[in-house]
Amino acid sequence: MSTPFLFEPPAIQSLPIQGQSHRFPIRRLFFVGRNYLAHAAEMGFSVDKSTETPFYFTKSPYALAHSNGSIQYASGTANYHYELELVVAIGAAGFQVSSAEAHQLIYGYGVGLDMTRRDLQFALRDKGRPWDLAKDVEMGAVCSEIVPMQGVVKTTGKIELEVNGQVKQKADISQLIWSISEIIEDLSKYYHLQPGDLIYTGTPEGVGPVQVGDQLRGCVEGITEVTALVVP
Repeated sequence: MSTPFLFEPPAIQSLPIQGQSHRFPIRRLFFVGRNYLAHAAEMGFSVDKSTETPFYFTKSPYALAHSNGSIQYASGTANYHYELELVVAIGAAGFQVSSAEAHQLIYGYGVGLDMTRRDLQFALRDKGRPWDLAKDVEMGAVCSEIVPMQGVVKTTGKIELEVNGQVKQKADISQLIWSISEIIEDLSKYYHLQPGDLIYTGTPEGVGPVQVGDQLRGCVEGITEVTALVVP
């Protein structure tokens, strides 16, 4: 039987699940901006939680790259940056959920890298334009396997990134400005969250450029690690 499509549709993106033969299918990739005070400061901003709300950007699921592999240095940039993040894997549908209910949507966690064309981001930001070219980068959303932790809200744990064995980022999840429960509550005001959604929760201070040949290794205490080799 012939297919009804003009061309073969792309395969569903997915990630391995620790300890299981099943895979975690990916639906959407959400990213929280400036969710550590020190990182906001190094980007030239202050954040007042009493008067502000979280903000987000997205990447295509086809920007996803698996851990333990290589990622290409992005085209169109001379200042390609790493950003290590704790990733929340959504496993149940929810819309307009409260912070107290947020744990019901959590399937587990991963560790990810939000790769960024920093020079483009600054240029776009200064012109008041969207960040898409800076953030939605092919192979620019690296993620580890998903670790099942259903209903668990991660509130503490060291988050650390090494580049070629040298520590570049180091903080604790407790330093998130908006907690995981608060992020899920806020994001679900605008989206019907669904199983397969991933939420990258923000990066600590210490972001910086990579070069071809760099080996990245990031970990979150009690979760897992993500690694990537930067290639031409």
